[in-house]
Amino acid sequence: MGIEDIGLYISYVLFFIALGATIIMPLIHAVKSPGTLVKSGMSVAALVVVFLIAYVISDNGVTPKQALLGVDAGGSKLIGAGLIMFYMTLILAIIGLIGSEINKAMK
Repeated sequence: MGIEDIGLYISYVLFFIALGATIIMPLIHAVKSPGTLVKSGMSVAALVVVFLIAYVISDNGVTPKQALLGVDAGGSKLIGAGLIMFYMTLILAIIGLIGSEINKAMK
């Protein structure tokens, strides 16, 4: 076992510690203040609604190049929904940033 293997195993352990902390710490915080859990749930629900809107809007057409890569109509629709959701959230974030800056300038 070389030094590379030891470093790789250490990085695996650190990765799983970080993964566990990312899952456990917000749960501990949510138990201490349940109000934040409601806000987080509303945010997740809003993202689900945005995804559903994007899914309804997206097209399920498959190009010949996509067919060669093994993408079917369902996969094409999911990919399109993901792209549309990305564009929608990007536009909303830009509008939020601009609105925030205008609000700061008015104060």
